[in-house]
Amino acid sequence: MKFVATRGALAAALLSLSTFGASAQECIAPANPGGGWDFTCRQVGKTMQDLGLIDSTMQVVNLAGGGGGVAFAEVVNKRGDDNDLIVAASTATATRLAQGAYPGNSMDQVRWLATIGADYGVIAVAADSEVTDLTGLLDQIKNDPTSVSIAGGSAVGGWDHLKVLIAANAYGIDDVRSVKYIAFDGGGEAVTQLLAGSVQAFTGDISEAKGFVDSGDIRVLAVLSPERLPGEFAAFPTAREQGVDAIGANWRGFYAPGGMSDEAYNEWVSKIADLYASDAWKETMAANGLAPLDLQGDAFQEFVTNSVAQIQSISKEIGIIK
Repeated sequence: MKFVATRGALAAALLSLSTFGASAQECIAPANPGGGWDFTCRQVGKTMQDLGLIDSTMQVVNLAGGGGGVAFAEVVNKRGDDNDLIVAASTATATRLAQGAYPGNSMDQVRWLATIGADYGVIAVAADSEVTDLTGLLDQIKNDPTSVSIAGGSAVGGWDHLKVLIAANAYGIDDVRSVKYIAFDGGGEAVTQLLAGSVQAFTGDISEAKGFVDSGDIRVLAVLSPERLPGEFAAFPTAREQGVDAIGANWRGFYAPGGMSDEAYNEWVSKIADLYASDAWKETMAANGLAPLDLQGDAFQEFVTNSVAQIQSISKEIGIIK
């Protein structure tokens, strides 16, 4: 069952007891149902309950808006000491923080918990497209940038956009600002526009593309991973094997309120580590194209700090921020 946040629901959640385990644990997905953040909350919550790591069903609240900014502000300003709350995050979160897209907020206002894997980027076309490989698409862009529009589920300058620019730059397109990127509110809407013929290609993550590949609607030109992914994803070629040295990994994980107690923080870190180590989660990762990325606590905090710095550097280079 999908739970959509309302003011009443959030107000009720604020009245919960703060001691870890004394009340229902809650996960905020900072987007509408169906995307990567929603998947992170729901799948982790279900698996934690199945493994007995939490005593009851994880309450999932979809709090969309501002590319995660509404949820971030909610946590920082209203729920800063909630020990029972975690929030789904990803490279997209780090990207927006790096670019100052959450006005008045910064990464050090929350506590970074752990990762649950990495979701590699894909560049895809409609199944009936005449483009057969990544280099063919990039050649079209290089020869006539106005002839190709690429749709993604993040804002201009967001992670979906940056993935395409990384690939274009690796292929020798010097002015990556010439690449036409059109932002939509989530990967599902972006694919809908692709199938309608409004755009010529799609950029997203493999977990959100999988269903559209299975239904026969889209064809993956390249996965932005160092080598081919295992299992059912092994059929998808990498950008690297096509001569385009582009890697784009979208880590998935969680942050917590900045005022969460050390005891609760350490408990959450431990539970997510136990989840990650379980056979059940390994099966989930394999089924959804998640690659290994195992970072918890201080190691994850350092990783996010470095990621934000790197994305700031890239964003300045391409003129997205000054």
